[in-house]
Amino acid sequence: MKNVFVLGGTGLLGFYTVNELVKRGYTVSAISRDPQQIAELLPQEVKEKHTGDINQLTDEQVLEMLQGKDAFVYAAGLDERTLPQAPAAHFYYTHNVLPTQRLVRLARAAGVKKFVIFGSYHCHFAEKWTDLDLATAQPYARTRLLQEQVAFLEGEGAMDVISLRLPFIFGTMPFRTPLWKMFVNRVKGQDVVPVLNGGTAMVTAQQVAEAAIGAIEYGRHGSTYAISGINMKYKEFYEIIADLLEQKDTVVQVVPLDQMKAAYRQVDEQAAAEGKEYGIHIERQADMQDRDAYIDPMDTMPILKYSDDDVRACLIETIKTCI
Repeated sequence: MKNVFVLGGTGLLGFYTVNELVKRGYTVSAISRDPQQIAELLPQEVKEKHTGDINQLTDEQVLEMLQGKDAFVYAAGLDERTLPQAPAAHFYYTHNVLPTQRLVRLARAAGVKKFVIFGSYHCHFAEKWTDLDLATAQPYARTRLLQEQVAFLEGEGAMDVISLRLPFIFGTMPFRTPLWKMFVNRVKGQDVVPVLNGGTAMVTAQQVAEAAIGAIEYGRHGSTYAISGINMKYKEFYEIIADLLEQKDTVVQVVPLDQMKAAYRQVDEQAAAEGKEYGIHIERQADMQDRDAYIDPMDTMPILKYSDDDVRACLIETIKTCI
């Protein structure tokens, strides 16, 4: 398993994965839509640096690109922050499920033996929190689950397909502003920041990279691995942001879910009035944020053999970059 192809090699997770693969002596190939980024970001050891949109290439072109590859890392796709036209389920099916299905099928045909998908921890909690209808009524979670199952079936009998279910991820890289800028903007200049009572699992981009290699080396077909480094309450997360903004008088206030629901519902209604739909409805996001979306690192760390990391320090570095 020494020859690995990475889709999304100039994104945050792909970038860290490529560098960790090179560090461990793997032969790495990658593709990016931006020729400047792939030339400047990826190490010289990456011998094949393809430019273009893989979804626009013909099957024959993709098969040629994948010849001789042992593993494929799918570090691409859209997350739930996108606000598409309704119905959102069709949007995510088109942009996440169908491209994954095609590339798994082509990877299998090319003789690839391991295929690792960077998925979402929303799948984990869709299975765990069945009362929230995430798996049936929330477009993003519903299609992420479908993405996994379609990929598993495409690989069945010939190629091991594994899904990493990823939580909040922190890390920095050249040319990209971390997505956490939007969270900084929620706190900046505010005297009071209302939050719900829940919390979330967190990892570093380096841990994701190590887990991806662990999936290549140790992952079993059809398995899903929800990875984590630490767990943190949203209150503490926003307090860290306020502190880094030097807003010593800002109060991060935990508020009851009932007080927030109406406002969140109005956001969904406004989106619907504009013909749009959130991948996870804002009202449902409130329900989730009132719970602890925690993952025990020891559930997966011994299996995938990714390292402990200073997630809190990486979080602070990432937020400082946003500021």
